[in-house]
Amino acid sequence: MRKRTLAREYTLKILYQAEMMRRDIAAAAEQFWKEQDPPDEVVREFTQRLVEGVAENLATIDAKISHYAANWQIKRMAVIDRNILRLGVYELLHTTDIPPKVTINEAVELAKKFGDLESGKFVNGILDKIHKTEVLTKTAHHDEVG
Repeated sequence: MRKRTLAREYTLKILYQAEMMRRDIAAAAEQFWKEQDPPDEVVREFTQRLVEGVAENLATIDAKISHYAANWQIKRMAVIDRNILRLGVYELLHTTDIPPKVTINEAVELAKKFGDLESGKFVNGILDKIHKTEVLTKTAHHDEVG
């Protein structure tokens, strides 16, 4: 498994654990690393970057998901789907070194692996909307201005 793919799986597990145990994300990460065999340093660093990024931007990420998930309340989504979306939205809106197509594909693969039968389509639909509306529009606007 590729290092960043593994890091995304670890990130999802940490976010899931934080939510299920009603713990702070940082505390869930700390507990996760105590129970996990020491990963490659690159995997751990990328996981921590994603975990901290989602934690720091959680309110705005959840607002974006709520806005784009028409007819879906975020609290009514499956916990796995909600946390995959959080990770995907963080990557789309707050990172510059990860191509959006990679983010969406990785999120869909996580949804297929850990979610239910419809999770992949659900995650793809919302992240694709966010990508087309937020990322491509911002990039096009930036290109026009710049």
